Amino acid sequence: MTAVETRDDGPETPSTLFTPTGLDALAPADVARKAETIGVAKAGMPAVTVFVLAVLAGAFIALGAIFATTVAAGGADLPYGVVRLLAGLTFTLGLILVVVAGAELFTGNNLIVMAWAGRRVTTARLAGNWTLVWIGNFVGALATALLVFVSRQYEFGGGAVGETALAIAAAKTNLGFVQAVALGMLCNALVCLAVWLTYGAHTTTDKIIAVIPPIAAFVAAGFEHSIANMYFISIGLLVKADDGFVAGLDSPPDLSTLDLDGFLLGNLLPVTIGNVIGGAVMVGAVYWFVYLRPREEER
Repeated sequence: MTAVETRDDGPETPSTLFTPTGLDALAPADVARKAETIGVAKAGMPAVTVFVLAVLAGAFIALGAIFATTVAAGGADLPYGVVRLLAGLTFTLGLILVVVAGAELFTGNNLIVMAWAGRRVTTARLAGNWTLVWIGNFVGALATALLVFVSRQYEFGGGAVGETALAIAAAKTNLGFVQAVALGMLCNALVCLAVWLTYGAHTTTDKIIAVIPPIAAFVAAGFEHSIANMYFISIGLLVKADDGFVAGLDSPPDLSTLDLDGFLLGNLLPVTIGNVIGGAVMVGAVYWFVYLRPREEER
């Protein structure tokens, strides 16, 4: 396992915990130990630092969503799978910025459960981190949506970008509760696997390559990411409020479910629940059990 770096000039942060000793990726058992240590560091960061980094993460994911929406706009002439693949590949910008530039993302922080399971993080710290990061992500995503709306970027492509944004938001608020939970579980299993892979990487290139396939896969498959939806549905609600734009569309999507209740209760609540199950249980808890649980011989 790589050595833990000790610092005399301040507290350790997730980015300074491990120093690379070669080009080979860490073995899975070492990744598990690194994930646990990073979880301890994340849970121990000052609240103001966590919140600011969470706002950045919400904005970063929103930037990936903007990229994906713009690329998917006007893609009716392409096969469904091709449009979804292009949207997925462009959306990876969001997590790449989170991982490489540094930010706190709620869905990725579900892996802190590994440190909690090892009793190195208290339940209060775990819940506090998740709550603060979720709120910060929401602030960052909403602020980005407001900025995009003011810029009227949704009018680009002859209104195709805005029409696509409306269609995406309407589809997300039209999901059943159980369906949204299941789609959220599948999504964050892939997101946390992407983060898990970056923990084993040593270079920026490694991290970027590790992020792309899982994130492109969840977007292409139509899985649900709570933080991305904070942007997707927010911008949909804002564009819907532009009556002149909506009236000018030749065939606007059904917007009957696109309202605040559909956003918060119909989508964000079940998707967040599903994300926690997918990330904390299906990935974090499983890998803790495989690699970090106490063995009889250790007791």
